[in-house]
Amino acid sequence: MKLLIGGSTGFVGTELVRQALKNPKITSIVGLSRRETVLPPSTPGAEKLKSVVCNNFDDYPESVKTELHDVDACIWQSLPWSETVKITRDWTSTSLETLGKMPRKQSEPLRYIYMSGHFAPRERTEAPKVLSDNNLMEAGYLRGETEVLVLEYAKQSKGAVQSQIAKSGFILTPGKVAPPVPGLPSIQLEDISAALLDQAVEGLEKDTLFSEDMTRIGQKALGKTTQ
Repeated sequence: MKLLIGGSTGFVGTELVRQALKNPKITSIVGLSRRETVLPPSTPGAEKLKSVVCNNFDDYPESVKTELHDVDACIWQSLPWSETVKITRDWTSTSLETLGKMPRKQSEPLRYIYMSGHFAPRERTEAPKVLSDNNLMEAGYLRGETEVLVLEYAKQSKGAVQSQIAKSGFILTPGKVAPPVPGLPSIQLEDISAALLDQAVEGLEKDTLFSEDMTRIGQKALGKTTQ
C-alpha cells in the first residue's frame, strides 16, 4: 500500500510517519511538506519513506505529481489559523483534485482522510459557544466548510474517492495537560495516529470520526484493547 501524509513534518505527521514505517501493510510512504521529512539515523523501515518537498501547494509541479502516482490513501492535516484560509480550504481542495487526476493501477477507491477539529461546525447556523468566546468562529466555520467540500468531492467522484473527516479534540502527549475547555475531548497522539493509519489501510468505518471513535480504533490497532 502507498500512503501519502500531507504535513509529514508536523506534530501529528511525525507520529504518523513513525507508526507507518512499522506497519507491514504500508509498503511506500510519501511525506509531503514544505520542508524535508527527516528521520533519525538508522530508523527501521526508513527505505519506505519518500520525502517530497513542495513549495507551491496551489499548483503542484510535475516533479511532485509524479510521486503521487498510485497513491492508495491520503491523510491530510489542517494547520494553524495564521495560514488557515489558504491551507485549510484551498490546499485541501487542490490536494483532492490533484490526487483524483493521478494515474492509479489499483481498482479500489482512493481513501482521503482530512484532519479537522472537534468544534468545526458545517452549518453557519451552528455556533459553538467556545468558538465565539475565543474569537475562533471564522476559523471553525472555515474548517467546517472544508469538511463539507471533502465529503462532497467523494460523493461526486462516482466511487473513485472515499473520504473521511477526523474531528479531533485536544491531542495529548506524555506530560501534556488538556486545557479546561468545556466540551472539548482529548485524545493521545499515539492513539489518533494509529486510528488514522488503521482507517487508511483497512478501510473507512464511517465518514466522520470523533475523538472517542479514534481512541477506540487506535487502541485496538495498538493492541491496548481487544474490543
